[in-house]
Amino acid sequence: MKKHTVCKFFFLLTVLFAAGNLFSQKPIKTLLITGQNNHNWQVSHLVIQQILENSDLFTVTFSVSPEKGSDMSNFIVDFTPYDLVVLDYNGDAWPEETNRRFLEYINNGGGLVIYHAADNAFVNWKEFNEICALGGWEGRNEKAGPYVYWQDGRLVKDHTPGVGGSHGRQHEYVMNSREANHPVIQGLPLKWRHATDELYDRMRGPGNIGSLLYTAYSDKETGGSGREEPLVFTVDYGKARIFHLMLGHAGPTVEDCLAMQCTGFQVLLLRGAEWAATGKVTQAIPHDFPTETTVSLRKLYKMP
Repeated sequence: MKKHTVCKFFFLLTVLFAAGNLFSQKPIKTLLITGQNNHNWQVSHLVIQQILENSDLFTVTFSVSPEKGSDMSNFIVDFTPYDLVVLDYNGDAWPEETNRRFLEYINNGGGLVIYHAADNAFVNWKEFNEICALGGWEGRNEKAGPYVYWQDGRLVKDHTPGVGGSHGRQHEYVMNSREANHPVIQGLPLKWRHATDELYDRMRGPGNIGSLLYTAYSDKETGGSGREEPLVFTVDYGKARIFHLMLGHAGPTVEDCLAMQCTGFQVLLLRGAEWAATGKVTQAIPHDFPTETTVSLRKLYKMP
């Protein structure tokens, strides 16, 4: 057999072996908790499911709470079958048994994605606020912890009194990388333009950020804080891998959901979710990722 033929043969074997490993990977079993929110959870949880499952990396199961103000005593959640939990919930307190099971899952090193207004939840639950690192609204003030923002090349913890959580009007804004070598964002642009969305600012909490991945400037002209606000980060909490993503305000319908149709949002959700579940990111850098000047949309919530 000629040398070049042998090389081609072994190259083909390598490709087939890699493909076999890819197709043999089991989907990441994901539990998405929803059912109450001051945002449109009826849309957001379906969009999150589509984004995750369209990647062929995840299977999503819903745990939907009773309506706000209803009896929550039977809302007992079993976290043990899952590799990943996604929180799309901001509402009534869970039963103590569900709280206990959630903390057990987290303390055993579970993977967690905190999505958008989920960081508004459970203002009086100390451990949950440490799991979020930063939160807003629901009566938060200086008692919840300092303001945390990026200034002069570092994170600042500001203990000035005041309300926790606000945002100006929705608009496009540029995301700024702060730790480019983290697996979730390694290879992604240092700056890219996010589609029209809320920009959370003046968030407060323990501030136990592990890796700050992206910030954005909250411009006073849009009603913002005038600060560079942390919007995408990991949380330092025991053995858990926690990915906190403040982007992604849900629109009125699945088809009209601009912030979640942003390619940047979808890629961050996918990469952050895989990292939280497994500790690594196997996804390639997509060709349709936004640039500093151009928004990119995936209206069907999958790679074009």
